[in-house]
Amino acid sequence: MNNNYSATNLSVRRSEKKIFENLSFSLTSGKLLKLIGPNGSGKSTLLKALIGLIEPETGDVIFDQESVLMDQEWISENICYLGHKNTLKREFTVIENLHFWTKIWGTLDQIDYSLKLMGIEYLRDTPVRYLSSGQTRRAALARSICHPGSIWLFDEPTVGLDEEGLSLLSITMKSHLDMGGIIICATHVNLGIDQKYITVLNLADFSLQSNFEKRGW
Repeated sequence: MNNNYSATNLSVRRSEKKIFENLSFSLTSGKLLKLIGPNGSGKSTLLKALIGLIEPETGDVIFDQESVLMDQEWISENICYLGHKNTLKREFTVIENLHFWTKIWGTLDQIDYSLKLMGIEYLRDTPVRYLSSGQTRRAALARSICHPGSIWLFDEPTVGLDEEGLSLLSITMKSHLDMGGIIICATHVNLGIDQKYITVLNLADFSLQSNFEKRGW
């Protein structure tokens, strides 16, 4: 089935500052939206609005012709979000962390698969506090892969990853797209994915120009 996930005329204000306005995009199954733009242009804010952590001032989010804006039940079932924080319990082992989440999601059978995809099978019984930053990020990505939702929202997922980790992430993301998934990813890194899958959205195009004139954007 070819799904459509879109946003129309989104505007977000935080405190007294409008972060961006009149932002729209439309994605179909198998497509990746790459978010770029300077710090403060709203990349993270957009992702948080899409998962209902920030309520937009205007606009709507649509999935297959139905509004899903701030619909937490739909979001929890259909969207996997990975922000800057890895959301892993440091005192738990990698496998204990994944077991906790997959038991909630009903995807216990995905644990071994996700560990293999991220190349960290050998770390399964290691407490997270002993992992390097790159290994911790791989564990967080393995957890995300287990989520049953078809829409992945990743905020700078490559942070801390070495060349091998980036390659494994690229393979995993392409596989998700090939299976009809949708990805929105905030990053300036080359993800190693063919451009035919990718649409680029520059958040600076929807932010107040005065925010970036001094930076030369």
